[in-house]
Amino acid sequence: MSVTTGAARKPRATERQLGDLISIGPAMLRDFELLGIRSVAQLAKQDPERMYKRIERATGQRQDPCVLDTFCAAVAQARNPRLAVEKCQWWWWSEKRKKQGKGVKKK
Repeated sequence: MSVTTGAARKPRATERQLGDLISIGPAMLRDFELLGIRSVAQLAKQDPERMYKRIERATGQRQDPCVLDTFCAAVAQARNPRLAVEKCQWWWWSEKRKKQGKGVKKK
């Protein structure tokens, strides 16, 4: 019989890591850390627009709308590991946002 020590469970080798997601580099990983997002499972539960507002508050700076597009790509991948490759790219989400006429409000 094993004893549980309450230590954090180590991820299995087959679990995707945030850095495994397409369009996610070191700067975005730092943003996830700042937002308290440390796993793909946590990311899958997020709302990209709320993340965008939170990162602006956390940094005290207006963020480029491409940050929102990257959040959208990352959340979509986190929710669907079989997402079409083109939808994994942040620029696919930029085009979608622009076609929908969703501008990011400037401060």
